[in-house]
Amino acid sequence: MEAGEARPGLAATLRALNGALGRPAALWLKESGARNLRHRDFLAPRAALRAAFPGGQVPAEVVSRVALAAGAGALRVRGCRDTPAGLAVQLRRPEAFQRLLGPAPGPAPAAGPPPPRWVLLHCPALRAAPALRPRHLRALLLADHLAQLLRAQGVGVRLVPALAEGSCEILRHLRIDWPCGTSPAPPDAVSALKRALSRCPCATGREQAPGTATLPENVICRVHLRSFVEQQGLVGYDPNLDVLLVTEEKLQSLAELQQALQQGTGGDQGSCCSIVHVVNCEEEFQQQQLDLLWRILDPGTHTALQKHLVCGPVKVTNPSSPIGADQYFQLRKRQMYDASVMKYGELAQDESWTEVIDTLTVAAIRFEMLSTAHRSQITLDLEDTSISTKGTKSGAFVMYNCARLATLFDTYQRAVERGTYPPLPPVSELNFSCLREEGEWLLLFNYLLPFPEVLQQAAQLPTPTKGIRITANTEAVCKFLIQLSMDFSSYYNRVHVLGEPFPHLFEQMFARLRLLGAVRDVFHSALGTLHLPPLSQI
Repeated sequence: MEAGEARPGLAATLRALNGALGRPAALWLKESGARNLRHRDFLAPRAALRAAFPGGQVPAEVVSRVALAAGAGALRVRGCRDTPAGLAVQLRRPEAFQRLLGPAPGPAPAAGPPPPRWVLLHCPALRAAPALRPRHLRALLLADHLAQLLRAQGVGVRLVPALAEGSCEILRHLRIDWPCGTSPAPPDAVSALKRALSRCPCATGREQAPGTATLPENVICRVHLRSFVEQQGLVGYDPNLDVLLVTEEKLQSLAELQQALQQGTGGDQGSCCSIVHVVNCEEEFQQQQLDLLWRILDPGTHTALQKHLVCGPVKVTNPSSPIGADQYFQLRKRQMYDASVMKYGELAQDESWTEVIDTLTVAAIRFEMLSTAHRSQITLDLEDTSISTKGTKSGAFVMYNCARLATLFDTYQRAVERGTYPPLPPVSELNFSCLREEGEWLLLFNYLLPFPEVLQQAAQLPTPTKGIRITANTEAVCKFLIQLSMDFSSYYNRVHVLGEPFPHLFEQMFARLRLLGAVRDVFHSALGTLHLPPLSQI
């Protein structure tokens, strides 16, 4: 990659292609299947061309413009053909390898500091600790993953609620990075909320109306949520919301949220901060109550923009009794140990495998919980046969392929030390035109090229167009890793990367090692958003 040249990106390439067509609509589709990639990389389908050009006939000068499409971060076109399926574009593949795998570009021009941006992630499930269930675990793992994705995009994250030190061992087992030991909200913050309650027109005291039940002792007052929703014209809230019995515990929760918000924004109401409640569907109603209470008592800009990221139900098949998060973890750990012993024999019983099995267990649980869209139901099969080290859709399969890459580079390094192979030359000296195997282009085009945009899109928290619920692509990274593992495994099983130590074969071997080194970096980066350390061997 030449100095000052931007890293190629999928979005930039699509912009250049759409610009060359001269139409406002986005017409181009990226190919991803091996069969179509043999002939083309992008296609403007015939149906879309008919809508954009009279009779679907693309003028010759437009086809010529597409062949010359260019722009910052865009991959260059080798050729553009008008086919029965539509306009087909193939890229200059050796050049694409060079730009993505070659020397890093020079530093970009310094930009001004971006406006401060913070996200407050609130996971009410943790208020149930230590009595966590799998449904709580799903929301918690999603919030933990989302926090890592946001940090990778340069977004500041505050996590609420903080836990007492050592109060929830399951978080440590699952490598969940959550604040512990933070002091609770100061008493004066709760007192301020009580004073706001006393002035609130929606609130009524403990006075007992005729014919109503006596209020519990811990109730401070009643707040009429429905009337507030109607007065404010709010949409998206449960129509059954009515009277909320306000307790000291609820005010403590609000005070902690306020404290985290102030820490994130530095007390500056003008700074950009989003509040996202990550909640399972069974507790969504209670969180909507807290949301409205916060709006009533602290009617600021931030509380008016609260969002709810709701997780679908977690169904457990044939449980003998309700299963807790700790039991679920221990069950999966035992199953992973048994599956490892079955595959690797006595080797898996060695003490050195303890950390490996722990990591495989965490990977299995995280992929089980996070590879499905957060709105959809998850079904947990607790039978022994439901977990293995072989299934291509599992976290264990992803970790296995990451370990294969580690073994490859370890084998190469030891061969270099023995004098079998020369060391890897500087990247500027590599010849990427040697990469002609279709699996090599598949790895570059489907994974290395779009990976930064996969992370970016997974971290997006769109503003709801109507209501309070938002949808995020939190399953994207797990699905990306599963598909990458399948395509890498297919390539690695078919291609002998470390060939015979003959000088005329080294050029291709070096180029392949550089490609697979980039694939390894993608594995490590993606696994990092899941708090999964790469394994050096399995």
